[in-house]
Amino acid sequence: MDGSGITSGLSMMDERGSGEGAGYAGYGIYPEYRDCYALHVFFDDIEEKKGILDKMLEKRGSILHEEEIPTREQPNLKKIHTPWRYFFKPDAGMTSGDSSEDDVVASIVMEVNAARNGSLIVSSGKNMGVFKAAGRAREVADFYGIEEYEAYTWLGHNLYTTNNPGWWGGAHPFNLLDRSIVLNGGITSGGTNRRYVESFGYRCTMDNDTEVIAYLIDLLVRKHGLTEDLAIRALAPPFWDDIDRMPQKERELNRAIRLTYGSAMMNGPIAIVAANHDGMIGCCDRIKLRPLVVGEHGDRLCISSEEAAIRAMDPDIDRTYMAGTDAPVIGRFFA
Repeated sequence: MDGSGITSGLSMMDERGSGEGAGYAGYGIYPEYRDCYALHVFFDDIEEKKGILDKMLEKRGSILHEEEIPTREQPNLKKIHTPWRYFFKPDAGMTSGDSSEDDVVASIVMEVNAARNGSLIVSSGKNMGVFKAAGRAREVADFYGIEEYEAYTWLGHNLYTTNNPGWWGGAHPFNLLDRSIVLNGGITSGGTNRRYVESFGYRCTMDNDTEVIAYLIDLLVRKHGLTEDLAIRALAPPFWDDIDRMPQKERELNRAIRLTYGSAMMNGPIAIVAANHDGMIGCCDRIKLRPLVVGEHGDRLCISSEEAAIRAMDPDIDRTYMAGTDAPVIGRFFA
């Protein structure tokens, strides 16, 4: 699917944003470099800062191709940063012992973003990319020419800033490696969640709680080996009263998850959609303070805050329903 559909759907919900941030993530957009990590970077000063990052990447692997990400001038969107992309392969010698290529790239992301010295890596997965900026949905889409990219999975988000200033790095989606996250709502447990994930070596630097969710899911799924369903159950577990009424095996599993990952549990009015190369997953808080609508049409799955956005993306959608609180909505992609 080209990016025109996700742009139409997101623009339909323009009032959900404050005009201070919007963004898109597309999976399958770089087939010619499918085996490389596509690093999307914001440079404050391209002449000064790019050479520093070049040297870091060359020490840890090979840059197969790099270029400025094409953009178009937009009257209401100020180009504060220079968007750049690298197609990068980690050195095999850097992945000894318990480390992997993912570990090498994740460590680069943490190091660069924590330094905050004029370079910011906003996307680091294979055959995918995040495009975001401080502006409205249509402005950001036109700025990057989103309709010219083709993907099999798209994410989009309008940011309504509440307790943080709007800036390019604070716009959604948030990404680490293969996984991208968008959030509607706010996490009241953000401080606890952040301290927990940082105890495992992650470094939160974007001034936005959604970054914490991206790292929590990476920790639970990639590092700890949980399925996505169990990871979501750890982040948004059932109430204790509901657990006590479950059959024995299910009760023991849910008790173990909640006790083990108590500091990862998120509180607050939230609806989340997370995507990776295998598909996407959506869930909402346990008392559904934020809406989550699902649409299906043949082999296509849409998840949104509003049905109107789904119908803007696909006018022929033939089934819509509200997501429940008892289980996440999971869509799998099969090539």
